[in-house]
Amino acid sequence: MGFDPADAVGAAMRAEEDGFDGVWCPETAHDPFLALALAAERTERVQLGTGIAVAFARSPMTTAVVANDLQRMSQGRFLLGLGSQIKPHIEKRYSMPWSHPAARMREYVLALRAIWSAWQDGTRLAFRGEFYRHTLMTPMFSQAPHPYGPPPVLLAAVGPKMTEVAGEVADGLLVHGFTTERYLRQVTLPALRRGFAAGGRSGEGFAVSYPGMVVTGGSEADMEQAARAVRAQLAFYGSTPAYKPVLDLHGWGELHGELNRLSKQGRWDEMGDLIDDEVLTTFAVVGSPEEVPALVHQRFGDLVTRFSFSTPYPMERSRWQALLAGVRQPR
Repeated sequence: MGFDPADAVGAAMRAEEDGFDGVWCPETAHDPFLALALAAERTERVQLGTGIAVAFARSPMTTAVVANDLQRMSQGRFLLGLGSQIKPHIEKRYSMPWSHPAARMREYVLALRAIWSAWQDGTRLAFRGEFYRHTLMTPMFSQAPHPYGPPPVLLAAVGPKMTEVAGEVADGLLVHGFTTERYLRQVTLPALRRGFAAGGRSGEGFAVSYPGMVVTGGSEADMEQAARAVRAQLAFYGSTPAYKPVLDLHGWGELHGELNRLSKQGRWDEMGDLIDDEVLTTFAVVGSPEEVPALVHQRFGDLVTRFSFSTPYPMERSRWQALLAGVRQPR
């Protein structure tokens, strides 16, 4: 869903009508929980997820409350997608503490589960961790059990440590859009398997959701516009130090330095020019609307359980419907 909360209901309704399985709402300039609460009232089937909500901007108790409310309001269709964000944003934008993000996130998820268990199962709230402590739950502040149970928790991760945490304690992984097929195979999946082993889990039923960048269009001009938008998006992500390991795997570590330097100078419009065709086609699925579905299956069919379209450019609704129908076809 887009960034405008005024269109949250319309976007979710259109997605449901077009046959999508779910919609994700990001936390950028607006609160994703508010938009999804509005959408929950006007949809019946489509799943509603935060993609992502910033965990460390909130106490686990705050997140537990709103997530459980949305799970009840949506009748079991809510997906709690959480991410850590990066240190400068947590400390300088949210004025919240930052330390040991992987260990903190692991504890955050365990705290959520303890709080939900207190409400749903009547267990005594007695969570004591290194970063979070929840030991008080009185009747006035306790939510009543409901038939849908706690929402699934999906963690956003790029690096191996956070990916291992997802495999150990979460219900799914939200792959970052700045991820390549090679990185998924060589870094992400092995880290997930280590997490499964640490948690004594088989990984069965675990969701891997990937917002794949797609460059497509009905004409040459449309393709150029789409490529330009995706290059800019890749350049923005590539300038962030936390995502440099993805570039390093492909031998493009120097590109991060150039992008980071331009970003600090505020030269955002120039950064996309540094994303050449090789980088573009490595990160994004590039093809005509007729070619894209087969390419998605070819590159990611054995890697992910959910695929969403990351397209930072306008596209006609009929084009979305055609892409969805194509991807749904068995291969």
